Amino acid sequence: MVVGDAEFFPYRSSSRITQFFEECDLDFVHDRTTRYRWTADRLSDLLQELQPAAHALPERFVHVLRVLMHKSDATPNDPDRLHALTALNEPLSREGYEAFYGEDDLLYIRHIGTKTISTAANPHRPFTPKEIEKREQLLDYLEKCTEDQLIEEVLLPLFRQLGFHRITSAGHKDKALEYGKDIWMRYVLPTQHVLYFGVQVKKGKLDASGTSKGANTNVGEIHNQVTMMLGHEIFDPETNRRVLVDHAIIVAGGEITKQARNWLGGKLDAAKRSQILFMDREDIVNLYIVSNLPLPVGVIAKSAPKFHDEIPF
Repeated sequence: MVVGDAEFFPYRSSSRITQFFEECDLDFVHDRTTRYRWTADRLSDLLQELQPAAHALPERFVHVLRVLMHKSDATPNDPDRLHALTALNEPLSREGYEAFYGEDDLLYIRHIGTKTISTAANPHRPFTPKEIEKREQLLDYLEKCTEDQLIEEVLLPLFRQLGFHRITSAGHKDKALEYGKDIWMRYVLPTQHVLYFGVQVKKGKLDASGTSKGANTNVGEIHNQVTMMLGHEIFDPETNRRVLVDHAIIVAGGEITKQARNWLGGKLDAAKRSQILFMDREDIVNLYIVSNLPLPVGVIAKSAPKFHDEIPF
């Protein structure tokens, strides 16, 4: 497909193969040997690179597929590249993956079993107009949703998409959580070592004021919960043993002020300080958008046209 010997893909000569890899930000220069064999060897090299997460393909290999399937290279007999997509999915499906186009018309690779998307979710990249519109809708939803909706409709799908396993929230019937953990989950490293995470979620702003006021939460309350979270065990039913939480993630549906972060950092000793991670509204929204997740049901229901709006008068 890369060299263009397959149907629905543009033919590439030696110089165009080099140009293709330049577009992929790779410094591969074709040495004028057999096009097919040389290209296959380069793709094989990319597949040997470290996977960014479990059930995900290496980032640079995914980028090559994304450039390969860009819709600007559509052929006259396949203007939407649907035939090319079907052809690409034949070898991918044998390895447990599938390719699809997102709302931004870019290619994504998803693991069929776990639904993990093989792409480095870069929350700092520029957003497309559709993504900006989607982002505004999600921000509006976060203003009005409850804490339970924030957890169930936004955070749980996001953490699953990012490759976390055994995600359990306090509202689930599996097990009532203790010591202030709204969510616990685990993450499997490429070395197969397992890290456990406890998540403390607050709907509003997290600040360093003297007391909690309205939707704002005082960081001292979080300090007590995080200290207990790091000091107590959780039961993992898959391994049938109790384990300590390796990291605590503090998630706020609003802003986490710099003063709140500094205050909490000063209260924790050096060992525990490195175990604390923060996510505020901007982090949540940006990660949610670049992970190509569908908007929560509440957003879709609100934005859908009403019946009487669809009838011209």
